[in-house]
Amino acid sequence: MRVIEPEVPLDDHVLVTRARAGDLEAYDLLVARHTASAYRTAVLLGAGSDSEDIVQEAFVKAYRKLARYRGESSFRSWLLAIVANETRNLHRSRSRRDGLILRAAAASPTSEAAEDGAVGAVLDGERRTALVRALRQLPVRDREVIVCRFFLDLSEEETVQALGWPRGTVKSRTSRALAKLRVLLDREEVRHG
Repeated sequence: MRVIEPEVPLDDHVLVTRARAGDLEAYDLLVARHTASAYRTAVLLGAGSDSEDIVQEAFVKAYRKLARYRGESSFRSWLLAIVANETRNLHRSRSRRDGLILRAAAASPTSEAAEDGAVGAVLDGERRTALVRALRQLPVRDREVIVCRFFLDLSEEETVQALGWPRGTVKSRTSRALAKLRVLLDREEVRHG
């Protein structure tokens, strides 16, 4: 009896090596693997309806710059840094949007609270709305670090790579941004509570 070994998914390092050698299927696998997080990053950093374009442009740039990728960080971190840069370029090229657009948080809560589940949904919607309002009031760089660390759940090192900031800046800005966000959320609670 012959035992069939399960196929082990190729890691990013192997796929990058193959893509550098001209293997387009390997790059397609990288694109498929990282599109969701790249898209989420673009949305959370404020690209809004331009998120798909940002992600597409980021993947094109990443492919062109693949020879420069040294593997010091994960491919994901490197790619998200490109997405963040493309999003910043978008912000520079158009008039500054009023804050961060979070599609997931833009859902309007149900106004009828007939049952416990509906009450919970309304409260969750109100909390999301308050969080979005507070995030929109933060300076752009504070918002970027909060999005990377807590919405995208990037590690400190991945945040360093994604934003291109020194580790100390990421640490201090995260701490200060969280403190500012807490104050803003407290104000929102008092104002709308």
